[in-house]
Amino acid sequence: MTDRNVTRTEAEWRALLSPFDFHVLREAGTERAFSGEYWRTKTPGTYLCKGCQTPLFRSETKFSSGCGWPSFYDDLGNGVVERRVDNTHGMRRVEIVCSNCGGHLGHVFPDGPKPTGERHCVNSASVVLKPDEDSSP
Repeated sequence: MTDRNVTRTEAEWRALLSPFDFHVLREAGTERAFSGEYWRTKTPGTYLCKGCQTPLFRSETKFSSGCGWPSFYDDLGNGVVERRVDNTHGMRRVEIVCSNCGGHLGHVFPDGPKPTGERHCVNSASVVLKPDEDSSP
């Protein structure tokens, strides 16, 4: 998917995001393992792209992979996550980005649980959790 619904100048992105979030989302940076806000979170809800608020992942697909980053075995579908070949750092990996704004999310690996067998390894700095509304009285 190459048509982006959200396009901003570098200055606009810098004004919207913290310096670290800008580095991760716009420069394909990575947070240190076991340091991100969501790697241990079990709160039910939807993970949105921090750059454009597009819903990307549901908490039901999140699992503890032991890698130190939030891990999901699937995205929400409908092309919300785009895959790209990433040959940086002397490795061949598959980068995942938000298809709406092009924000770097992380990488996907073929070592996740069923039903997909995939592990979407996501930077907490790339997403924001929108908790489900509490339906209890």
